[in-house]
Amino acid sequence: MNFALTEEQQMVKDQVTRFAETEIKPIAAELDRTHRHPEEICRKLGQMGIMGVAIPTEYGGAGMDTVTYVHCMIAISKACASTGVIVSVNNSLYGFPLNTYGTHEQKLKYLVPVASGQVEGCYALTEANAGSDAASLACRAVLKGDKYIVNGVKRFITNGNVARYCVLAATEDPAKGYKGVLNLVVDLKNTPGFSIGKIEEKLGILASGTAELVFEDAEVPAENLLGKPGQGFRQMLSGLDAGRIGIGSQACGIGKAALEDALNYAKERVQFGKPISTFQAIQFKLADMATELDAAELLLLRAAWMEDNHMDYEKESAMAKMYASDVAMKAAIECVQIFGGYGYCKEYPAERHMRDAKICQIYEGTNEIQRVVIARKLLSLR
Repeated sequence: MNFALTEEQQMVKDQVTRFAETEIKPIAAELDRTHRHPEEICRKLGQMGIMGVAIPTEYGGAGMDTVTYVHCMIAISKACASTGVIVSVNNSLYGFPLNTYGTHEQKLKYLVPVASGQVEGCYALTEANAGSDAASLACRAVLKGDKYIVNGVKRFITNGNVARYCVLAATEDPAKGYKGVLNLVVDLKNTPGFSIGKIEEKLGILASGTAELVFEDAEVPAENLLGKPGQGFRQMLSGLDAGRIGIGSQACGIGKAALEDALNYAKERVQFGKPISTFQAIQFKLADMATELDAAELLLLRAAWMEDNHMDYEKESAMAKMYASDVAMKAAIECVQIFGGYGYCKEYPAERHMRDAKICQIYEGTNEIQRVVIARKLLSLR
């Protein structure tokens, strides 16, 4: 197998890595402390094509592939996990369904501004009683004439407080279950009946807003339907498969940041007259962190390659997301342990890595759900 990047892939990876190290990483702690949306960074990433890495240039993106997207996400998330998830949502949860199922007209109107980084997008799926059980949506979208009338509340929506556009998962009729699910593209700034509700106070990824979206007799043009009625649930599942590669890459980047900081600190911290990096107990922690993060990256690249080659990658994206987020959390905890008391203090980045890593085991499908997906695929092959 050839793991070498093409010249173009390597160029983009190097460009994004330099940008992340020089412009994102230096302000990551400030963004975390102030909960400030990194708008200026998003606009610059948009100019680089990174807010729509695998979106065709015709629709505002860079026209690259998912393998390149993985490398970009790892580099950005290593510098700032909050920025990483903003980029992931733009590319995956919002960009993927529009690029895959949208009409040419829908893409020109609603994908170009997001993929080019002019504004942010979001994907509104989760509700109070519909998270892991994605078919149990209560948000109603009833067709009346040439408009859908939408009523419902969405919870925990990443970018929801800043997004201009939204792919909204709703149901024509809750009694229909998954067969009633549809996806609508919503212009959140020009939809009467829409409002932003509660902004969540969270443990980590604090520069990424997580909001409640409220629809009260909101009117959405019928032409904003993605695909056809009844196709929404399958669209949702394929979008989540793509999104899991993004979140797994975010987790891998956080883990790599934890490893790098732990390595540097272990070389500098002196106990018993020598750096703690000379102690086998510390060396073993570092060795395990490095090995597991490399394995996570390879799983992510395999899933990305499969997506690029139009293969069924549902199981592989679930594996990659599950494993990457688990080892990122482990690496972050070990980083805090290596820093000792300093790791528990906000003066150092170790505690931020631990707070940021945890969500990767929860959103884009909990890791318990990932194991369900993997097991179902395994059993279906027998």
